[in-house]
Amino acid sequence: MIKVKKEYRVKKDKEFQAVFTRGASVANRQFVVYALKKDQQAHFRIGLSVSKKIGNAVVRNQVKRYLREAFLLHEASIAPDYDLVIIARNPAAKMTAQEVADSLRHVLKRSGVWKRQVK
Repeated sequence: MIKVKKEYRVKKDKEFQAVFTRGASVANRQFVVYALKKDQQAHFRIGLSVSKKIGNAVVRNQVKRYLREAFLLHEASIAPDYDLVIIARNPAAKMTAQEVADSLRHVLKRSGVWKRQVK
């Protein structure tokens, strides 16, 4: 099981609502990302939302696992001073882990949360 550390998670409803109301949203076909810039934050935090419209519990949990895996994979490339809420859309249910990671990278780049890679 892929475990995201507690300090990397947006857990409370109040925190989710703050990101929704004050954050900026960017979307593609598979995901909607709400990003709220928070200064003096040591690392980004994520909150995941996968609706029952996506599928049964098995499918929803799989999508969440793929999202967590993608975040852990790209941890160094994501700006640290953001709270992020990711909402999965229907097409995400039929995607592989690699497709989820690619789609998430795309939407994070569009939102400005993705840091430029230094070569």
